[in-house]
Amino acid sequence: MSFVRAAAALEGKCVRQQSDEATARLDQLEVRIALYAYVRALDAAPLFQIIGVVEVLRVPLDPELRGKPVQCRRCPRNCKRRAAVQHESLKPRGFGKAGQQQRPVSQETCPDNIFVHGRGVPVVRQADVARAMSPARIRHGLCPNHGVEAMSLLSLPVATLGTPRIGPRRELKLALESYWAGKSNETQLLEAASGLRAANWARQKSLGATVIPSNDFSLYDHVLDTSVMVGAIPEIYGWTSGPVPLKTYFAMARGAQGDDHNANCGHAHHGHGAAAQEMTKWFDTNYHYMVPEFHRDQTFRLSSRKPIEEYEEAKSLGYQTRPVLVGPITFLKLGKSADPAFDPLSLLDRLLPVYVDVLRELTVRGAEWVQLDEPCLVLDLDEASRHALRRTYACFARDVPGLKIMVATYFGAIGDNLETALALPVAGLHVDLVRAPDQLSAIVAGARKDLVISLGVVDGRNVWRSNLSALLDRLEPVIAKLGKARVQIAPSCSMLHVPIDLELETDLDPDVRSWLAFSVQKIGELATLGKVLAVGRDGLADALAASEAAAVARETSPKIHDASVARRMAAIDETMRRRRSSFVQRTEVQRTRFALPTFPTTTIGSFPQTADVRNARAAHARGKMSDAQYEQFLKEETARAVRWQEDIGLDVLVHGEFERNDMVQYFGEQLSGFAFTKHGWVQSYGSRYVRPPILFGDVSRPKPMTVGWWQYAQSLTKKPMKAMLTGPVTILNWSFVRDDIPRSEACRQISLAIRDEVIDLEKAGATMIQIDEAALREGLPLRKSQWKGYLDWAVDSFRICSSGVADETQIHTHMCYSEFNDIIDAIAAMDADVISIETSRSKMELLDAFKGYKYPNEIGPGVYDIHSPRVPETGEMKELMTLARKRLSDSQLWINPDCGLKTRKWEEVRPALVNMVAAARELRARS
Repeated sequence: MSFVRAAAALEGKCVRQQSDEATARLDQLEVRIALYAYVRALDAAPLFQIIGVVEVLRVPLDPELRGKPVQCRRCPRNCKRRAAVQHESLKPRGFGKAGQQQRPVSQETCPDNIFVHGRGVPVVRQADVARAMSPARIRHGLCPNHGVEAMSLLSLPVATLGTPRIGPRRELKLALESYWAGKSNETQLLEAASGLRAANWARQKSLGATVIPSNDFSLYDHVLDTSVMVGAIPEIYGWTSGPVPLKTYFAMARGAQGDDHNANCGHAHHGHGAAAQEMTKWFDTNYHYMVPEFHRDQTFRLSSRKPIEEYEEAKSLGYQTRPVLVGPITFLKLGKSADPAFDPLSLLDRLLPVYVDVLRELTVRGAEWVQLDEPCLVLDLDEASRHALRRTYACFARDVPGLKIMVATYFGAIGDNLETALALPVAGLHVDLVRAPDQLSAIVAGARKDLVISLGVVDGRNVWRSNLSALLDRLEPVIAKLGKARVQIAPSCSMLHVPIDLELETDLDPDVRSWLAFSVQKIGELATLGKVLAVGRDGLADALAASEAAAVARETSPKIHDASVARRMAAIDETMRRRRSSFVQRTEVQRTRFALPTFPTTTIGSFPQTADVRNARAAHARGKMSDAQYEQFLKEETARAVRWQEDIGLDVLVHGEFERNDMVQYFGEQLSGFAFTKHGWVQSYGSRYVRPPILFGDVSRPKPMTVGWWQYAQSLTKKPMKAMLTGPVTILNWSFVRDDIPRSEACRQISLAIRDEVIDLEKAGATMIQIDEAALREGLPLRKSQWKGYLDWAVDSFRICSSGVADETQIHTHMCYSEFNDIIDAIAAMDADVISIETSRSKMELLDAFKGYKYPNEIGPGVYDIHSPRVPETGEMKELMTLARKRLSDSQLWINPDCGLKTRKWEEVRPALVNMVAAARELRARS
């Protein structure tokens, strides 16, 4: 068999050599790790030296070893492991099928015997392992389960709540898209997922985490996983009973074309099919979840054993994990029904038995703790919701009495729900002390004497390095009051929202890099806190000093503060915040200028970023394509897109944005105050990952950013060419934002930079300028009492950047998945001439807010779900526009896709936009 070098496949570099005389004899040790595993040698207290070959393989069990207990040498206990331990060098014999091997009946793994199991597991020569596993090494977690008791003497429990699932090199994306394209099969996809899970568990253990989650991994979305687990699958997807197949799962996530077309496929064909479920933002993050759908006759049954299977999978690899589930109340409250009068909480009594079944089976299989995520506890809850929480956890305490439940809250303060949270009959409560540090004293004062409190003290949503000494100053009195046995140390929330490893970022400015921490580094910070809080500061004085020095250096760095930006901020006045005339006056001027037909057609901005586009960008970045060659390539792509738009009859054109890598990154790279990563990917939804910019300092625009490309595109056509910008609120909300000044101040700095660009575009001749605010609503605080403050500065920022133009210049904006009813006043206050919104998945329900408000400006409701590979038919789009016309006047309506088309393929986009133009023409003929 040919081995895969994990260092080359995953790291792109060799595992670095550690200097430790005590382990020098292991120089030639071969370490073969799980598929996709990510090997890191620890910076502090190195475990062993690896300079040999790091290889990926699977080792089948010899038949004579299957199912036999093995007595460990120099071990006082009989582990009775139903696994294989070979006392001679292990030799690869090819890949076996997952599940063929017997799983161990014990979670123990002895230090003298490393285990072998299916699904690609660590394999180390037996003799070398015996030398490596000293008691000191065990404490650092090289052996999966041995050392847990010793660790408890040296550290408080360290929990991670959840970690990034995508892989350091986006391995999950590659596996998913290969499967959807038909290049790999289901077995290969599941094997890749299994390898990523194994790597996640190994990584957390090696870094010092002692409470490791399972079931935090998902192929697409953890809320969708929950819907599938409980059988909340709408009839349209064709599932009736039994295990839910992957084609159904992905149809719910991405849509299915219909007929006999396999939903696994990424190719587009004609036919109605099934649209994907609605997707919206996960609380106030940039992660999207699939909205559960419920109805009055909804039934639930256990339809997926994923939480149980992944717990067992971790256990077979030697990891005792804490399974994570979306809590039942949060799950129901995140869902929706086609009947607006129906309350999904009324389904609670039908849902709870499924959860009880899962929890019971986890208990039987050895789970001691389960983490139930109830972030709904930081929302404004009515008494019915609080009562539902009390009933739910009383049910679990009664029906699964042997299980310890950690209820996890995050993204804000529990606030007026604290009495309810503290009254729940659970073993633990996790609280977010990054977003809401002031809630700690009330929680400590009100908690039961036996309640374990998980302190979320390291930011799970941002990338800034913690000042560990400052955190210890806050935590030490709390530990003294509660006692070490009642405390766990954790991030504020799951680290799903941050990149994986800062070590991969070798090109970052050294100063900026020293201020950052990604998931790997944050687990290290947690481990340090856990050790210091258990045994004191003396042993880790160097680590604490380094942390404090980085905090001081960041605070005083001249790279952060710009006096000229401060002067511009001070000069903002009311004239910069309003257009010269009202919309009623502007619209008459604009309609005369543009003379567009009824139901004008356009797109949101981007066209498919094909492999050719991506390859050219990569070649240019590597120096293999000159600036002139790359510019010529981009001009040719732009010209083709402009000609094609004219050919199919679109009314307002876009240039396609082929020069742009990302709608935020492209601008951030041209603004001062931003830094960018190469591997800092985070998941937005499914296989859509983004690399958020890091906003570390004051923002200004050194030179025009988009004027040249707009001028070129407009020169190719006589039709209006929209200039495309990303708005200040979206740039802010889709970045990792500095935490040393208020977000409102950072946003206004960005708005001044975008204002400069808008004015320059108008001077160059642009008559339509789109300023996307896709993320405006996602920044909305979770508590309504805080909404006004946010909306005031968000709207103010948009108006500052958009109000410097003449009446005849038409300002567009675009918003992604948003519920508009409760912020319609703010949307109207933005005073954009045209707003385009995503409405296709909601069947135009989102327009109800504009109808009720009597919104006067123009609106482009999305008629084409760009997040699905489906090609909607002309009739389907006409039906959606018919629904829109019931809510708004024809003079207000534009026709456009839901969002930009960057992630789609041309073979999907071409027929879809042809159908969209045809729908507009048929509507005009009948109006």
